[in-house]
Amino acid sequence: MFTGIIEQEGVVVSVLEEGTSRTIRIQAAMASELKVDQSVSHNGVCLTVVNVEHDQYDVTVVDETLQRSNLGTLEPGTHVNLERSLRIGDRLDGHMVQGHVDTTTQCLSVTDLDGSWSFVFELPEQKHLLVHKGSVCINGVSLTIAVLDEWSFGVAVIPYTYEHTTFRDLEAGDRVNIEFDVLGKYVERIVARPVA
Repeated sequence: MFTGIIEQEGVVVSVLEEGTSRTIRIQAAMASELKVDQSVSHNGVCLTVVNVEHDQYDVTVVDETLQRSNLGTLEPGTHVNLERSLRIGDRLDGHMVQGHVDTTTQCLSVTDLDGSWSFVFELPEQKHLLVHKGSVCINGVSLTIAVLDEWSFGVAVIPYTYEHTTFRDLEAGDRVNIEFDVLGKYVERIVARPVA
């Protein structure tokens, strides 16, 4: 379980293809504190640490995750948003994020509002799971939906988030990982269940 509050950025050092999977080596300040078998969110995708060496660590990404997320586009030099899993007793500063990406969507526009930034995204197929002023996780970042219309949704990004995540590199046309609010998914499941 995660909160969508990014701890730091990592940098991809190498990508090794192994059959249909890829082993990605990440350089990050937190690496020396990690242990094998720990879960770390990478652009919103929960991955297991399989090796740690000084300031670098490895994770394996299976084909299903490569198909469902934007991790297949990672290459050496790419920055990734990182968050370690939530500890019991920690504050839940963002919202409940599982690290299970539902889909990807395309960034349509980025607007500098002189004090914040507006990011607009194409509505994904599961658009009914988005709610105006509700939560959404984009590339691992917990954000509030500020604008929602028939074709797109938008979020406002404060300077701290812009400067400390990969949002500062995001451009129109880029694909992002989306995880819908798990509470909305449970409500949808309950409502869709046939009455016994």
